[in-house]
Amino acid sequence: MSYTALNSSTPLSDVWSGYLAQAQQIPNSRLMILALVNAPIFAILFNALWQKIALRKASDPPLVFYWLPIIGSAIWYGNDPIGFFQTCQERYGNVFTFVLLGRKVTVALSAKGSNFVLGGKSIAFNAEGAYTHLTTPVFGKDVVYDCPNEVFMQQKKFVKFGLTTDNFRAYVGMIEDEVEEFMKKGPHFQTCQQNDINEWGSFDAIGAMAEITILTASRTLQGKEVREGLDKSFSQLYTDLEGGFTPLNFLFANLPLESYRKRDRAQKKMSDFYVDIITRRKQNPDGDHHYDMIASLLDQKYRGGDKLRDHEIAHIMIALLMAGQHTSSTTLAWTMLHLASRPDIADALYDEQVKGFANPDGSLRPMSYEDLRHLPILDSCIRETLRVHPPIHSIMRQVREDVPVPPSLAAPSKDGGVYVVPKDTYVLASPLISQIDPRIWKDGAEWQPARWNDADGVAAQALSAYTDEGGEKVDYGFGAVSKGTESPYQPFGAGKHRCIGEQFAYMQIGTIIATIIRRVELRLPTPLPDHNYHTLILMPKDPKSIHYRRRKFD
Repeated sequence: MSYTALNSSTPLSDVWSGYLAQAQQIPNSRLMILALVNAPIFAILFNALWQKIALRKASDPPLVFYWLPIIGSAIWYGNDPIGFFQTCQERYGNVFTFVLLGRKVTVALSAKGSNFVLGGKSIAFNAEGAYTHLTTPVFGKDVVYDCPNEVFMQQKKFVKFGLTTDNFRAYVGMIEDEVEEFMKKGPHFQTCQQNDINEWGSFDAIGAMAEITILTASRTLQGKEVREGLDKSFSQLYTDLEGGFTPLNFLFANLPLESYRKRDRAQKKMSDFYVDIITRRKQNPDGDHHYDMIASLLDQKYRGGDKLRDHEIAHIMIALLMAGQHTSSTTLAWTMLHLASRPDIADALYDEQVKGFANPDGSLRPMSYEDLRHLPILDSCIRETLRVHPPIHSIMRQVREDVPVPPSLAAPSKDGGVYVVPKDTYVLASPLISQIDPRIWKDGAEWQPARWNDADGVAAQALSAYTDEGGEKVDYGFGAVSKGTESPYQPFGAGKHRCIGEQFAYMQIGTIIATIIRRVELRLPTPLPDHNYHTLILMPKDPKSIHYRRRKFD
């Protein structure tokens, strides 16, 4: 039908009949192709229109506009969660909802938002519902989020019993030995093993720190059988199991993919590995194992009097290995990258070691656990890294009942009332947003360890609020701890699910950094890498190679 015909005196009925006749001449296969091509476009347009015209409850938090049905804001959030949060915060305020692959997630930002989510009651904001599909296939059954919350709290208490000051005192020397041996014989520090102190070498920040972390954790918490078993086969099991800790696994518990099958096979083999250790220890209870976690767990009983079953101990040990290794190795990598980019701070860190541990001959004496607690430059470097690069940028909970949003957190809803987070959705807190908020922290996005040395500064106040020094302690079932949910600094989470391995992590990370900085100078040949948001843990992107050179008196 031509343009001329459309503008002639031809009756409209004849024009329409002509269109129908042409449509009938199109092959069915072509019609199918046209339908397939146009259906997504119509779906996107309908989805956009529906968001504009659909009636929504006045109590619903603002919804972030999205074009793609089901997918929602997943691409934006997945590629740049910090930019996503900050843009939405500016547009909607501290509370808003976005669609994440079919799930509705209500975000609560700021310190008050973290308090709302992380300090909320577990009957309303449930961690198990948010994470069990990720953690259970990796850790195993009947532990962490695969058991009732009351049981999980008892398991945390059992682990806490193994994290004693006496054990930490023993661990510091073990970690020093492991790091020194690693630097003397490991492939990452081959240049350091030569006699030329002017020669520069390099190591991958993530690769080297991941190896050091697993070596030191296995030598201390895990026990000597695990340390002795760190061969190529164990390394492969660990790698396959680690493949189950990805954003894809978080969203989909089971898919017909080889990575999922490897994860499941590795979990079974690693569980059997630990159960075998436990069985042999029961047969020989007099072995020298009194400093490790397996020994501690074997002595624990639930409130009803039952001891932990072998597979529960095995799965707790896997959880400690996997969760602790990821967070500690990433924190170590970021700290090393920053020190390499700031030689002045690295030199101050070395001078602190010389001042505190120098022998008459110029060598440095071993550190003790008490020594580590009185090294302000080292402490400030670790805390500043955790502020700018906390291991996890988003913490989620499943909503089990309608929960009103406190008026102090969000402006009134459209009808002047309060917003309500509806049942069967999710809530999300992002402590990182508060930790880099320029309204709280001067130059908040910059790594400035000196901010922790100001006794009256924001950092000191935030730390005091996090540790609740002299304040109220809460016992969630694993011993009295500070809530820390009101602080703008929450690197280890807050509330009842706050990480109980916090003190071990500081001890492990501090000992490793101090031992390395004693032996080598560091330089970063490239700009500091950006965050890799495509991993569950906030790792650095490539390139992340650090140059090093032996110190003169090493």
